[in-house]
Amino acid sequence: MDTIGARIKYWRARRGGMTQTVLAGLAGLSQPYISQIEAGHRSIDSRSTLIAIASALQVSVADLLDQPGDPTDPAKTGAADTVPAIWAVLLEISEGERRNPAGSREQVVAALGATNALRIDADYIRMSRTLPGLLADAHGHGGVVLAEAAYLTSTCLRHLGHRHLAVDAARVAQTAAEDVEHHAWRGASRFAYAQALPVEATGIAARAAARTMSDLQPHASDRDVRQVLGQLHLAAALRSAVGGQPVTAEDHLTEAEQEAATLGDPPPDGGFNTMCFGPTNVTLWRMAIANESGDHQRVVELARTVSVDALPIANRRQAYWMDLGRALAQSGRRDREAEVAFVRAERIAPSLFVLNPLARDAVSAMVRRARRRAVSKELRVLARRLDIAVGA
Repeated sequence: MDTIGARIKYWRARRGGMTQTVLAGLAGLSQPYISQIEAGHRSIDSRSTLIAIASALQVSVADLLDQPGDPTDPAKTGAADTVPAIWAVLLEISEGERRNPAGSREQVVAALGATNALRIDADYIRMSRTLPGLLADAHGHGGVVLAEAAYLTSTCLRHLGHRHLAVDAARVAQTAAEDVEHHAWRGASRFAYAQALPVEATGIAARAAARTMSDLQPHASDRDVRQVLGQLHLAAALRSAVGGQPVTAEDHLTEAEQEAATLGDPPPDGGFNTMCFGPTNVTLWRMAIANESGDHQRVVELARTVSVDALPIANRRQAYWMDLGRALAQSGRRDREAEVAFVRAERIAPSLFVLNPLARDAVSAMVRRARRRAVSKELRVLARRLDIAVGA
């Protein structure tokens, strides 16, 4: 697999042989930094950096991340066949076509529970195989059943790299929730929408989250709505940080912390929609935002304050280890500690780890740095999982 740096070099060549110096100037970065990224000795440190480089090269961030990627990639085997089928059902729904559901409402609710269990395990490949039939059956029943099925669909498609379809699924969820005036699901669907938008649309995502919070405020006496409001604050905080608005990001984080302090950490089932809103999850999002801001030491400090194993959903536990690993790797001097973090991340959710282009980029940079010394057994295992070549 190519690194992000190799794709930057490719697109730079396609732009009339643009020099590293010119690219650095257009992106507001330094030429040595671009050189290290292209050589694979450093990994991209933030989403805002990706946006700046993509804009300078006149390509999308997805082009640099290679998403959704090669459908023959073993990590995506199965999804390549099911994503077109999911798209077909989404088109049916948008056209107002409605199939007779194959199962009763009770059977569809049970199927939703089984599919959500795959989401909790971050097994998005297996999850994708259940979605075409589940989404079609849920559409036959409508209401909250359809809102949940479409939310699950949006979450799965986003993690598989199909953000345009994830946006469509989130809109289906929103319409279904609005039809039955279910405020918590309406908020959850807007959270899914904000999460699904591409990184270039960070301003739209932040504003969409803020508008939804304003709409939901009159219903904040409902505990489920309060959990969703907290998650929306977190989504708005991250998108504001990516958009270069640190003060706004901190305001949203403060609001989320205040909400979390009154609610506490969720019960073992993760609370409404397994969103896991509470003080632990707020700290995880703080870690992500600190990484985005380049404050990698702050990430390490925050990591010491939280017990992430309390959260039932795998992608949140993995996010902890991924953010910690990226922060440690960015220093270039703590690669052994970063290896431990990445190994933990891979063990928690192997397929999600392999699908993460930032994980691949960070491990690739670590492999290149390690060639000056012995490449550890753990790093070789991670490299093999990510299809990164390691010398004998």
